Amino acid sequence: QVQLVESGGGSVQAGGSLSLSCVPSMYTLSTNCMAWFRQGPGKEREGVAAISPSGTTTFYSNSVKGRFTISRDNANTVNLQMDSLIPEDSAIYYCAATAYVCDKADWFRLAQYNSWGQGTQVTVSS
Repeated sequence: QVQLVESGGGSVQAGGSLSLSCVPSMYTLSTNCMAWFRQGPGKEREGVAAISPSGTTTFYSNSVKGRFTISRDNANTVNLQMDSLIPEDSAIYYCAATAYVCDKADWFRLAQYNSWGQGTQVTVSS
């Protein structure tokens, strides 16, 4: 199981931008699909975006499509650029990884991922 470490969270006003990064705490060959999830106060954890190892395949939730961009610097480092932030984006953001391939039908399912970070807080004020 890979240990993941997120960074880059913080507070911003609506309309602003933040960038998150996720790196494994140790070198690993087992990472395939990597993703970002988030959990707002009183809400269930939900998938935000996912990306394949090459970066050529990406998936986004409808709520962030067109505003967030997921990218991969190398096979094991994943970033999330968040633009045009709105208060509803406020949540703890988690990085996740799996040995499985990113799939349109499953990328947003928590059970697909066996490695998680501790989370980083994102707060968007109106």
